[in-house]
Amino acid sequence: MKKKSRFARYSVQDKALLITGYILLGLFVVAIIIPMIYIIVASFMDPITLQNKGITFDFEKWTLTAYQRVMSNAQIWVGFKNAVIYSVVFTVVSVFITLLAAYPMSRADFKGKGIFNTIFVITMFFGGGLIPTYLLISNLGLLDSMWAVILPGAFSVWNMIIARTYYQGIPGELQEAAEVDGANEITYYFKILIPVCTPVIAVLALWQFVAMWNSYFDAMIYLNDSAKQPLQLVLRSILIQNQPESGMIADMQSTAERAQLAELLKYATIIISSLPLLVMYPFFQKYFDAGIMAGSVKG
Repeated sequence: MKKKSRFARYSVQDKALLITGYILLGLFVVAIIIPMIYIIVASFMDPITLQNKGITFDFEKWTLTAYQRVMSNAQIWVGFKNAVIYSVVFTVVSVFITLLAAYPMSRADFKGKGIFNTIFVITMFFGGGLIPTYLLISNLGLLDSMWAVILPGAFSVWNMIIARTYYQGIPGELQEAAEVDGANEITYYFKILIPVCTPVIAVLALWQFVAMWNSYFDAMIYLNDSAKQPLQLVLRSILIQNQPESGMIADMQSTAERAQLAELLKYATIIISSLPLLVMYPFFQKYFDAGIMAGSVKG
């Protein structure tokens, strides 16, 4: 007797729901893959062909002009170095502060937890605004420094809640055993608890690294020295410099050439700025289920 497959044992309603889920998931994947393929192919194409005929897989129409223009810019490498430094330092500072803040909030014996929780939640919905924040950064003497980009957003209440929930899921017997062995609170936290929290630490680190890597607004507001600008701000400047300017109507050929080059540079900059993140994701994938789901079980 032939054994029925797992799908055949489902009811009609379950089969319909499963098929619908697969179809929606397939459409979602297609909606992601098609734009990615378009951007990758467009970044290699001749700007005239791209503008007139769209993308093509005729390799004779492909060119490395956009990548050559972008990579030959010395400021690109300065921005790349700054982006790596800002992202790494921001990730370390943010995760460290978040984990320390989440620990007392996870303890049932912490007095005043309700008050601090209310204060944290309020900051999720209300902020001081751009001008007060700028004045604060200026009065602290942080303008045009790395810390002006790193410190304002170093603490995330949402990440604190995720870490707090993860702490709460760790059995209390672990701390009791540590206390029996003579470990104090600091020893328990750094030598026993933190190593157990590797999944949530990896997830928080990836989130913060991506957030800083993709950001440019704070750098645009607080940094004046071009030698301190991160990659995203440098790429933005390259695109703006190659956009057609007003008053160029007399030179239509120059205007058209700059418009074509700007279109080509746009796709190349997307690839260059996204490549480090695409390389990172596979190494953090194994931590996602344990890290994210742990923060969603409790509330």
